[in-house]
Amino acid sequence: MTEATSPSPARRIALLNVKYSPNLGDGLLSECLEAELARTFQWIAPGTEVFSIDLAGRRAYPAIAPSRRAAVIGLLEALPATLRSLATRAALTALVRLRLRRHVRARLAGCDAVVLGGGNLLTDADLNFPMKIAGALQQAAKLRLPVAVYGVGANRQWSATGKRLFGRALQSAKLAYAAVRDSRSQAAWRDLLVPQGVRPAALSGDPGLLASCHFPRPPLPFDAPLAGLCITAPMALRYHATGPEAGTAADARPALDAWYGTAARALVEAGFRVALFTNGSPEDRDYLAAMGPAWILAAKGPVTMTNPFADPAEMIRFIAGCQLIVAHRMHACIAAHSFAIPTIGLRWDVKLDSFFALAGRGTFIADTASLDASALTALARKAASEGVDRAALEELIANTRRDIARMAAALARAMQPPSGLPVKEAA
Repeated sequence: MTEATSPSPARRIALLNVKYSPNLGDGLLSECLEAELARTFQWIAPGTEVFSIDLAGRRAYPAIAPSRRAAVIGLLEALPATLRSLATRAALTALVRLRLRRHVRARLAGCDAVVLGGGNLLTDADLNFPMKIAGALQQAAKLRLPVAVYGVGANRQWSATGKRLFGRALQSAKLAYAAVRDSRSQAAWRDLLVPQGVRPAALSGDPGLLASCHFPRPPLPFDAPLAGLCITAPMALRYHATGPEAGTAADARPALDAWYGTAARALVEAGFRVALFTNGSPEDRDYLAAMGPAWILAAKGPVTMTNPFADPAEMIRFIAGCQLIVAHRMHACIAAHSFAIPTIGLRWDVKLDSFFALAGRGTFIADTASLDASALTALARKAASEGVDRAALEELIANTRRDIARMAAALARAMQPPSGLPVKEAA
């Protein structure tokens, strides 16, 4: 009998990610990867449990409440580079040593394999992910667990320390499979990690593309079509943007303040009702709460503000009920595309360009600086009339499912046969 017809005993597989980030796009892709990997393993080892370990030590989606995140980002931006580096490294060192390692070690008890993914994890903003990933993978290495990397994004803006931490962590891991979500990430992996002895990475679909496979679509509205305008704070765009497009993300706040109001009006002119929403990041929620009433007044039409979403399922119910999404945030666009909802991307980071190119929607991404009211109205009408290429979307979803199946097969081959005996820790 083949491996496919001779199932193995049930396994436990841990995903390392930032599932419980307040940015619900991270939770969306984590839940999609959990569900699809568990579905795939039913053919290999029925009853396999797949669960996430949050790299910040979180255990649940955060309550919708005031946050210090925006203040912390503002403080970091105000610090001189040397002092900023010292402050963040000290804080991260304490987090990794005092909390994260213990958290990961406890959650890995009884696990058979580890998956790092998905999301924009191989990035280095003040050593955040290099230190967290290195600390988590060290625990996996001690337990000699096979590791896969799946669907992650990688950029090239790594510090020397970040590059060393990523390289050592992945080179020391029992790496059974590696795949990244776009060609830019693949090139960064090839140039920055392969010379350090890490195996090359294949390409894979983003798990968020499977949103329509694992979340239900709500009934469509009976009245005018709804456009979701995703609001992202200028501070977030400035702090996280990477690549040559980052300069356009650093627009002065007054320009973006005015643009959102103009955009809401332009979408009304295109025939839509408009709902202003966020992916959940506290700085985005604060920005919408402060500016939303003025944008509604400026739009002079059917424009509303959504309540904050408690979890990815709530966000998906909203997105899947729209007929158009306009957003900087990549996973708002990915989730919409999965449900065949037309999207307009607002350029700020190369990862968004990569996704729109992959989805064949390169004509529907633009800089806010060049997307004035008349241009947005025309682009929204064009997006609505053309819709989404269903055949291409179905192929993208099918390919992503095959990518996850390949990763699952590689992990299954790398797992130790169940023995019932405890695994000795490496020295």
